[in-house]
Amino acid sequence: MTQVSVSPARLIGRIDRNMFGGFVEHLGRCIYGGLYDEGSPLSDANGFRTDVLGLLRDLRMGVLRWPGGNFVSNYHWTDGIGPRDERPRRPELAWHDEESNRFGTDEFLAYCAELGTEPCICLNMGTGTLREALDWIEYCNGTGDTHWANLRRANGHPEPYNVRYWGLGNEMYGEWQVGALSAEEYVREATRWARAIKMLDPEAKLISCGLNGWNDWDQTVVDGLAPFVDYHSVHLYTGSDDYWTNVLQPHQAERAIATTKALLQRAAYAHDLDQAPRIAYDEWNVWFRQHGAGLEERYSHADALAVGTYLNIFVRNCDWVTMANLAQMVNAIAPIVTAADGVAVQPIYYPVLLHARAALDAGADTHVDGPAVSPALPPDASRWGHRIADLGPFTVVDAASSVTDHMDRVAVTLVNRSPEPEETRIVLRDFVFSGPAAVTTVTEGPADGGDLPGIAAARVTEGTEDLSGGAVVLTLPPQSFTVVEAAITRE
Repeated sequence: MTQVSVSPARLIGRIDRNMFGGFVEHLGRCIYGGLYDEGSPLSDANGFRTDVLGLLRDLRMGVLRWPGGNFVSNYHWTDGIGPRDERPRRPELAWHDEESNRFGTDEFLAYCAELGTEPCICLNMGTGTLREALDWIEYCNGTGDTHWANLRRANGHPEPYNVRYWGLGNEMYGEWQVGALSAEEYVREATRWARAIKMLDPEAKLISCGLNGWNDWDQTVVDGLAPFVDYHSVHLYTGSDDYWTNVLQPHQAERAIATTKALLQRAAYAHDLDQAPRIAYDEWNVWFRQHGAGLEERYSHADALAVGTYLNIFVRNCDWVTMANLAQMVNAIAPIVTAADGVAVQPIYYPVLLHARAALDAGADTHVDGPAVSPALPPDASRWGHRIADLGPFTVVDAASSVTDHMDRVAVTLVNRSPEPEETRIVLRDFVFSGPAAVTTVTEGPADGGDLPGIAAARVTEGTEDLSGGAVVLTLPPQSFTVVEAAITRE
């Protein structure tokens, strides 16, 4: 049996809705033919696929990152404003394609408004200039009688967009990035940009480029930019055809968060900052099968368990991870897949949906005691080569929990990675359950149950569980994701 002990009064930190964020890039069919499909009978007057909009609205994303990703390092935003038929068509270097520029800044910000989601715009630090970045911010946020603010008004948008989140480039450490920089070069350039951006818009929240926290790049960048930025990013993907590697590799995110946190704390102390920058885990997902042809990954149920574990990890670290962006949202390594006549969700959609629905105001301390696994995994057990054997053993049930500010309700998210059912007992410390629990469980669906050919199905069941000896006792199905929600009161 597994026991999950939740301490509602031992809070980790507040849960920022930006933790449930997304990311869309001009890559394959993510934008064109995905969320934006001019001329489709399934699109509205703006060209937005309404079926996709509905599914993304349900995810309640706090923030949506755009336009990249690798794409942004050769993207010039002025190509994507004004009359669509007059916008230039450009070579696209990151993904070896052509960019029509029919979806640009105004379209993206209109899309965020439709979703009720805050935008996060990544700036071009590859082939772009500081002047170009400042002009973009002025176009989005300017309130004065200035050129770019007036051009926004002339383009039909009289009010400023008030974009708060701006990324200082994307993965500028990578040889795959147009205009890649050394860490020292990046610090010098990003410092110049950060100072100027804050002069133009003191409310701007800036994100520095990070990798995974355990490399020289992150140490140099955090040491240099901590006084100038609000977030430092982490990018880390996992995935493997080996089941146990696949479902356990997300724990590598805990290493990335811990090492990045240490670097940020060190820099905050060295620079005498009132508060260290927080972590924007602004690219994460299971991704290992497709690395060409639009990255149209087909996800399995095991991948959904890995995604549920990632989100548990973010909740358990909500004091430091205050933004996280699933990469990506439509077609390209995405939970949503479109066809000309319809749309389907992949198995990874469900843990994202249920986490976003269930998450309450603050993360609560949660301890799991139960059967564990210690797989001896070789370093090359996946495409990414993320070694995790040294992080184990891992309990077969992974858990996180959150509570309301009034501490009258709790939500517990549980991932049973075991191929066997696991009897699980949820107990509270200094609190008691004050009624039956609502239980929602995701298990593997029938092989032919997907809404589109080649898309795996999932089965979602809902019910209630009565108390047993003051605890919620339930049998978690094999390889399942479960959300338990209940009213609570102090003892």
